[in-house]
Amino acid sequence: MRILVLAPHNFYVDRGTPIDVDLLLRALSNRGEEVHAAVYDGGEERVYPGVTVHRPGGPAALREVGPGFSAKKLRADRHHFALGRRLARKLRPDVVHAGEEAVFLAGWLRRRLGLPYVYDMDSSIAQQLVEKKRALRPLSPLFDGLEARAIRGALACAPVCPALADLAVAAGAQHVETLHDVSQLAEPDRPATGWLHGRLGLPASTPLAVYVGNLEAYQGVGLLVEAMATPTMAAGVAGDAVAVVVGGGGEPGARATLEARAAALGVGGRVRFAGPHPADRLDEVLAEATVLVAPRTRGINTPQKVFPYLHSGKAVLVTDLPTHSQRLGPSFCRLAAPEPVAFGAALAGLLGDPDTRARLGAAGRAFVLAEHTFKAHQRRVDRLYDRVAAALGLEPPARRVPAPDPAPDPAEAPSRTAA
Repeated sequence: MRILVLAPHNFYVDRGTPIDVDLLLRALSNRGEEVHAAVYDGGEERVYPGVTVHRPGGPAALREVGPGFSAKKLRADRHHFALGRRLARKLRPDVVHAGEEAVFLAGWLRRRLGLPYVYDMDSSIAQQLVEKKRALRPLSPLFDGLEARAIRGALACAPVCPALADLAVAAGAQHVETLHDVSQLAEPDRPATGWLHGRLGLPASTPLAVYVGNLEAYQGVGLLVEAMATPTMAAGVAGDAVAVVVGGGGEPGARATLEARAAALGVGGRVRFAGPHPADRLDEVLAEATVLVAPRTRGINTPQKVFPYLHSGKAVLVTDLPTHSQRLGPSFCRLAAPEPVAFGAALAGLLGDPDTRARLGAAGRAFVLAEHTFKAHQRRVDRLYDRVAAALGLEPPARRVPAPDPAPDPAEAPSRTAA
């Protein structure tokens, strides 16, 4: 099968959606497909058998385009869409696999060239627009309608989490196969060496509550800062703990704003910013943590970070919101209300209870090994594209890599097809 992947972002870079696209390309390559991926100009090269990456060759100013709606992204999309149209006419692919706003180009290609498409739903475009730009909220019904039309027009939808799967079903999707995020930790059992304590000038005995990710407001780093200033985080073992933020990005001045807030609350010395760390060396960071935290306060999709968190065998604390609770449960993860007192109390409880940390860590790792490894992802991509091939009357390809064990994931909901 010849597949045109439309991925409107820099590739490859170490953040959520480009990582998901990299996983998709790897899985399609393993299947033996012929894949052409249209991406932005920025990013590292990735090489897989049968996969060709195409770039627009636009202005140098568009080599660094961040996630989310912006004027710069619109300019990059213009070049990306032109590339997508050229490739579609030249290659005549059997199917288009489109992510994010590129689904609207895929819809246009279906109407003009008769090309079917798969909608890769890494997020809700409609929700992201109104959350990022409040001035657009009056247009929310329009955006919802456009997204629903894109869903209905797709041969299949591939959401990244149950909430998006429900959205796709409600909008009338023909078929839904959820492609959950996975952990790619190189060395989940990596021992702690104390390097992070050393970098931050902290005693080796200091408990660390570690957050890894960007500084966008929805990630909830502000909640973590405020939780560190609550009374429960000033007593016992918790009183010696330091919150470490590993990562960067976000709105201009985000780090300075968070540092100023921590100082104003009297916890400037207990909230440290370590800067970015390569995603392929994430295990180095996770090994140093006492507790790993994901304080996200908004969003639909489950953050990708929680799966390597759990894979590391460390105790994980997340906010008790659908973004987390749709996939994570109290048997292997601590969930707390998204407000400072409750989050601080839950964090203090974990810091002071090594037995609970060990129990949750072991259960979390078992959950990831069963359902959130690349092997599980390959099975899901295989199910999706076996169905696409059948719908198009095509024979499955000669695989480059043998198929994984076909046994279904124990707690995974089956794929869904419209009646």
